[in-house]
Amino acid sequence: MEQPKREIILSGIRPTGNLHLGNFYGALRKFVQIQDAHDCNFFVADLHALTTATDPEALHANVKNVLAEYLAAGIDPEKATIFVQSDIPEISEMYLLLNMHVGIGELMRTAAFKDKARKCLGLSGECDDSDEAFEHQIIGGDTNKRVCAGLLTYPTLMAVDILIQKATKVPVGKDQLQHLELTRRFARRFNSFYHVDLFPEPTDFDFGGAPVKVPGLNGSGKMGKSEGNCIYLIDDPKVIRKKVMRATTDEGPKEPNSPMSEPVANLFTLLELTSTPDVVKHFRDAYADCSIRYGDLKKQLAEDIVAVTTPIRDRITDILANEEYLRKVVRDGAERARARAADTLAEMRQIMGIRPL
Repeated sequence: MEQPKREIILSGIRPTGNLHLGNFYGALRKFVQIQDAHDCNFFVADLHALTTATDPEALHANVKNVLAEYLAAGIDPEKATIFVQSDIPEISEMYLLLNMHVGIGELMRTAAFKDKARKCLGLSGECDDSDEAFEHQIIGGDTNKRVCAGLLTYPTLMAVDILIQKATKVPVGKDQLQHLELTRRFARRFNSFYHVDLFPEPTDFDFGGAPVKVPGLNGSGKMGKSEGNCIYLIDDPKVIRKKVMRATTDEGPKEPNSPMSEPVANLFTLLELTSTPDVVKHFRDAYADCSIRYGDLKKQLAEDIVAVTTPIRDRITDILANEEYLRKVVRDGAERARARAADTLAEMRQIMGIRPL
């Protein structure tokens, strides 16, 4: 009996540094849960990393680190396709071809481009957000700094990553939803322009339940590398303990059952992710009756985080030491990813009239 066709899932991470608890609870752990039932494709987006100034040696090292962290977190190369974006040359060619159907205006209007472009130029986020004012800031400003074209066409490259594998589900965060909508638009536009049905329109993958938001240690926002509020999967226990003990809190509750401030609520969120229910209940009760000692809470949280990350860190170290294994994983992954990418690109070239004489 023929097996039902598995849904194609695709996700990538830019190699801009080590992965952290936010990546683990928000993505990696979920990827492990779905790799048996779906056609999963997980890649390291090194071409995307080039949109910001990147040291070549650091980029190379980060690619290896992210690969090792994927594997150490439990992603199985026998079940999922794991590859490096730049190992698939078909992506770069399709990136050029798809750009012929993408408008400059729609790219310049994306929120992510505006935000990152202003950061590149050192402009205030309080600037006039109208299209005309933004265009003047990017093109007409008196500055020696520049915004690279790759940053502008980032959504095209992201669309190609998805469409070249004909992925139908893409796990994305809120900040990438606009880019996913652009991918659907580009797929719909291409299909309509050439009267074909080449590209499916991908949607966000719903893992079920509320999305996991892992807060940082600085009292607000989510954990992120650029915010400097992370606990990395590779962090040594001493480093983790020091980071947690320095986490932002407040003066403590003055009255029973007081509402929690954001920094304290963040610590309890981390506790709920890493600790047992009885530990969480103990500290919630202590907060409610005003007997809580934040030092004790932090010590417990640090030890529970160490318990989660230590086996992962040990596996990362072992995998990084086995370069032949890493090379085999990406070689096999690239072979599988290129097979589908080559077929898609060949179809696209034929449709667009780029054919041998």
